[in-house]
Amino acid sequence: MARTSKPLRMNRRRLLQGSLLTLGTAALGSVARVPVWAQGQAPAVITPDRLRPAIPYGVQSGDIDGDRAIVWSKTDRPATLIVEYSASDTFKGARRLVGPAALAETDFTARVDLRGLPSGQEIFYRVLFQDLADTKIMSAPVVGRFRTPSMDRKTVTFAWSGDEAGQGWGINPEWGGYRLYETMRRHNPDFFIHSGDQIYADNPLVAEGEDR
Repeated sequence: MARTSKPLRMNRRRLLQGSLLTLGTAALGSVARVPVWAQGQAPAVITPDRLRPAIPYGVQSGDIDGDRAIVWSKTDRPATLIVEYSASDTFKGARRLVGPAALAETDFTARVDLRGLPSGQEIFYRVLFQDLADTKIMSAPVVGRFRTPSMDRKTVTFAWSGDEAGQGWGINPEWGGYRLYETMRRHNPDFFIHSGDQIYADNPLVAEGEDR
């Protein structure tokens, strides 16, 4: 004989328990989407952006010489520069370097010297600033990359430009702006030399002008 089960009575307590279980499962499933730099941190109240150190001008790398390079950045308040770098864009096995404090005396700029880098390798790095007043507050990371010179003989490609705009002439958006930069990007040069005068700021750029 088939047994007939009794109807399941859904009370308020059972409904709440089921809802909490569902929410907990959804939260666990979202862990993989948390950025790598944020994993491993205890749950906390999200800090508003206005309270975080900002990186208004991005990051910059240079003085690449053999197995070393300089990474530079600027923030908007007293904060400690932190740089993480890796040979992978996933930042697997990234090394972390705590740099100096960016203070008003240095216009809130700071830099670190990365050493022991592999030759002929693209290096990915991300910059963070840690607030000096509250070390629990960090900036959002900004990512950059550069390539170290190879120790082997190889073809090296240079690109160069200069005198981009000014003296009555500017960017034509309908042409796609500075299309030369897109051409250079597609060729993926080893070096880019900007031969000065990115703009001439002492002359107005009117909407239209006559060729002369």
